Amino acid sequence: MPNKKFYVVWNGRKTGVFTSWKVCKAQIDGYEGAQYKSFANLEEAEKASKGKYDDYKGKNTKKPTLTSSEKEKYGKPILESIAVDAACAGNPGRMEYRGVLTHNKQQIFIKGPFKKGTNNIGEFLALVHGIALLKSKNQHTLPIYSDSKIAMSWIKQKKCKTNLHFDASNKDLLELIKRAENWLKNNSFKNPILKWETKAWGEIPADFGRK
Repeated sequence: MPNKKFYVVWNGRKTGVFTSWKVCKAQIDGYEGAQYKSFANLEEAEKASKGKYDDYKGKNTKKPTLTSSEKEKYGKPILESIAVDAACAGNPGRMEYRGVLTHNKQQIFIKGPFKKGTNNIGEFLALVHGIALLKSKNQHTLPIYSDSKIAMSWIKQKKCKTNLHFDASNKDLLELIKRAENWLKNNSFKNPILKWETKAWGEIPADFGRK
């Protein structure tokens, strides 16, 4: 008999710990931006469910560590840039985001914490904040790094496509999202938004270090 697995869904129709793949799949199948992972025991799964997906997505997978030659394919990050990231305790939970200078990790902005947010929302807001900040300083060509493909796609669509429920407790976050979307619709920018290749370069410099 195969060993029983436990499944954590951070972003799906329902979130939490599930004891069967069938139930887990029902929460993520066809769900945009789904975040999930299997664990070998319940204790590990319950612990993971209280954290964020990015803390676990690269752990205990069957993918081998990149060799030196494989890392070379990614090249090196552009140090003359800024990097952004978000942290969220729970999903939803207390969320915050920040931006730093890539070369020395000097923090240039930080916002939050916000109640009942998600990591994807934080990543999106961090990118918009960084883009707007650079435009205000006439730094139109400085690249911005993010490790979130979802947030980067939302920037292209000029829309925070979250499924989060908003109420009185997180209405300030909703207002911030609307402001960010309006900024994107009414402004243009030239700054390259680049994917931070975590598996080749390690954690993004803006990471909150809460592993």
